[in-house]
Parts: sequence; C-alpha cells; structure tokens
Amino acid sequence: MYSLARPFLFGLDAERAHGLGLTALETAYRTGLNPLLSARPKPFPTKAFGLTFPNPVGLAAGLDKNGAHIDALLGLGFGFVEVGTVTPRPQSGNPKPRMFRLPEHEAVINRLGFNNEGVDALVRNVERAKRRHGLLGINIGKNKDTPNESAQDDYLLCLERVYALADYVTVNISSPNTAGLRELQEEQSLRRLVGTLREAQERLGARHGKRVPMLVKIAPDLSDDDIEAAARVLSELQVDGVIATNTTVSRIAVEGAAHAGETGGLSGRPLMGQSTTVLRMLRTRLPESIPMIGVGGILSGADAVTKMAAGATLVQCYTGLVYRGPALVGECVEAMRRRKEAPSRGNVPSV
Repeated sequence: MYSLARPFLFGLDAERAHGLGLTALETAYRTGLNPLLSARPKPFPTKAFGLTFPNPVGLAAGLDKNGAHIDALLGLGFGFVEVGTVTPRPQSGNPKPRMFRLPEHEAVINRLGFNNEGVDALVRNVERAKRRHGLLGINIGKNKDTPNESAQDDYLLCLERVYALADYVTVNISSPNTAGLRELQEEQSLRRLVGTLREAQERLGARHGKRVPMLVKIAPDLSDDDIEAAARVLSELQVDGVIATNTTVSRIAVEGAAHAGETGGLSGRPLMGQSTTVLRMLRTRLPESIPMIGVGGILSGADAVTKMAAGATLVQCYTGLVYRGPALVGECVEAMRRRKEAPSRGNVPSV
C-alpha cells in the first residue's frame, strides 16, 4: 500500500507529507486498517537496559515529537517507539522550509529545531496511550533560548516530568539543529550534565519505586579523541545505554545533489557508514554492561544486521520509513532473527 501512496507524498513538501503521513497512519489505526500497512513480526524478545523488548527494531525520535501517535506507530510492528525530542516549553522550531528530500541518495536533510508542544503536552498524550504492543522511549532536550550553562535545568525538568511514564529516557545532546547543543558533548560539559542527570535518575528511582534506564544519544561527527572522551565519561558515570548516532552535518556523500547545500542534519543511506563507524568505535570502548542502539542509514534488513554486527543490541529506523515504508520493520526483525539464530556467524549477546 505504501508503494501506491509514496508518489503522492513525494509530490508534496517534505514536512507537509510528514504530517499527512502521521494523520493517515492514525486514521488507519483507529479504523482497524493498520494491518493493511504492515504485518506484525513474530515476537523476537530482546533484552537490554534491564528491559525486554518484543523485538529489537524501534522507531527513532523525531517522527512523533509530541507523542501523539504512539499506539498507531507501535501498531506497525516496532518493538519500541521513541518520541520527542521534547523541551520544557513549547517552541516552533526553525523557519520553514526546513525539511528536504534527496531521493537519488535516499536521504533527508532537516533543520526542524526541536519543534514541539512542550513537555506538558507530551505527558498528556503519553498518559492517553494504551501502549499494548511495545515499549516507549522519551527523548528530552533543552529549549533553544536556554544557554548551555543552564541546560541541565531544562533536562532535569523534562526528566522529572516524563520519568514515571517512560520505559527509558534518552538525553539528546547531539542534534545539529539547536545552536550550541553539540557543545554539551565536550568532555567536561558531558560529565557535568550526565552526572547531574544520573544523580536525579537515582533520586527519581527511589521516589517512584522503579528505575527507568537513561540513555545518551551521540553525534556521528565526533573526532576519534571526542569518541574516546565520551566513552570514558559514559563508562565512569555508568549510563544505561548509548544511541549511535544522530544526523550528520557532513555533505561529502551527497556533494552536488539538489538541496545538499541546505543546513541541517543529513539522514538516510549516506549516514550509514559514518554512523556505523562511530557505533563500532564506541562499542569497543564501552563496557558490555552498556548496551547500544544503532541508528542511521538503515534502509534494509541487511543494514540492520550490519549495525548488529558492529555491536548494536537494538536498532532504530526513521528515514528508511520515508523511502521503504512500514514493510522495513518486519524485514529488519527477520534479518536480525536469522543472524541471531546462525551461530556460525558469531552472535552479539543481549545484555
């Protein structure tokens, strides 16, 4: 069905198509037609962060920023869905147009800028969701007008508001679309921010009687030294998991393409190699007690297996859905299942 809808959607502005796609998906779910979009994969339980995921394929943050379509998205067969990025206060994001397709490269450039309705609106949406079919991650960030020296206040507020509702929380310090945000990945800033959030995580765990895992999402554009430093800090602070990676500001792989000169983060097939290299480097530097989610450039089951081979316990898709549609979810689950069940290839253990 998606193959029939794609030409129409690709004839629209990318952000408008994004909105219409979510509306159509929600309608299909509420009318019971979502099985026509994709068949639910057979269960493939996968353990990570002290949780058991129905399958290891998730939706990356950014598609459903306000958590308004959780049940419909889980209905596509994902083992987990990550919503956000959410900020304390509502913000409109960057001026439009701010999302661009590069079809010949199966890529997207976006500079949305954490456009969302604020954490209170997201909390209301999450409270309404039934969440029958999978787990929920909530991705948190800071408002664009909050200076970096006060960033921890924004992250703390969001963490406190979403803690009881999330299966895990992701700290987003790697988007290229909020000025200065990536500076929070520098070693001392990272140590200060994540250390503060880890202390809050423990307090909240005691208050709510449950420990919600906290993950950190890393950029693909870090130098080798920065990756070493990030791994050192995240290991010392004993974060629950790492997501590698966010979008890239590099344009080497799409040089000369229409829209390649647009500012923002590049996702899709051109990101695959770069993000997987960072994933592999982090995996070799982090203890096995810190599982990783691989994201960036997954457009096939083989891509998901490549992430798995590089050290990912779970994977996430986003831009791949734009080009492949919901069938990508089941394809990735089955490819990862086959790899897991093939001992001669060497399994990546669940942790």
